[in-house]
Amino acid sequence: MSAVLPVDPKELAELGVATVYEAGGRTGLVEGPLIQVVPGSRAAGPARTVLCGQDDNLMVHAVMDQVRPQEVLVLTMPKPAPVALVGELLALQAKRRGAAALLVDAAVRDVEALRDLGLPVWTRYVSVRGATKDVVGAINVPVTVGGAEIRPGDWVVLDADGAVVIAAERLPEVLQAARARAMREQDLRRKLEAGHLTYDLHGLRAKVEGTAFPRPRKP
Repeated sequence: MSAVLPVDPKELAELGVATVYEAGGRTGLVEGPLIQVVPGSRAAGPARTVLCGQDDNLMVHAVMDQVRPQEVLVLTMPKPAPVALVGELLALQAKRRGAAALLVDAAVRDVEALRDLGLPVWTRYVSVRGATKDVVGAINVPVTVGGAEIRPGDWVVLDADGAVVIAAERLPEVLQAARARAMREQDLRRKLEAGHLTYDLHGLRAKVEGTAFPRPRKP
């Protein structure tokens, strides 16, 4: 049975990484390049975190017994390396268990199969180098990905721009701010479509030219 979540993951996913990041006070950004394995995918949900042994994916197998629907699986090692923690068969299990997405601070492989499977996956690397299955790590502990701390239950938002983390206790506040920002941007978009410039709408002309109004054009 699915747990009742405090917000709609689809709404957060649609608001997107950039809007959530800005609305949240520019905090929680996962720095560094992430590969969006399934083009066009978006996801959001509470994190279930996994700290694997170095170059080892034993705990990825173990977490499949715990993952719940709508969770984002965050898979890490002590040090990111191009070692495949996930391939098609593990991703298949995650999808079957209802995971919303995978965030892998290591590598994945079987990329074409992962795309066909359709489970949203973001990864630091793509590599066929296999992992061992020997080291007992930890599940549901705080981890760090791209400089962002992710605790179990914190929310992760992912899209083509990357990933951002929302601390669980800030979720209602950030969602409200993101909604308001999205509405402001919708209004701004209408003005831009009508021919206005952000140079004027944001008061930037005064910073550059010393005046808040466009200079008359010469005939």
